[in-house]
Amino acid sequence: MRAPRKHYTKEFKLEAIRLAESSNRPMAQIEQELGITNGLLGKWREKHKDEGPEAFPGKGNLNPTDERIRDLERENVRLRQEREILKKVLGIFSRESS
Repeated sequence: MRAPRKHYTKEFKLEAIRLAESSNRPMAQIEQELGITNGLLGKWREKHKDEGPEAFPGKGNLNPTDERIRDLERENVRLRQEREILKKVLGIFSRESS
């Protein structure tokens, strides 16, 4: 049986990144001291470098860009459904007027 995944707060990740950048110690040593998996600190640094302040939005949350995409995809599905309903209604009324 696998151990449950650990979840780290945004503050913890940012502090770990700051510690790694301000320290002359190897990242592996900092990871060991913090009790995190080897390589995880490097992944956090990359994500923070790529996404900036939007990195690490929290468990179950999306960054604003991904949230906007999700909302637009939902709206797209709703609009397609409405269009199909309107097509059916138009078909019904055009048959009745014939």
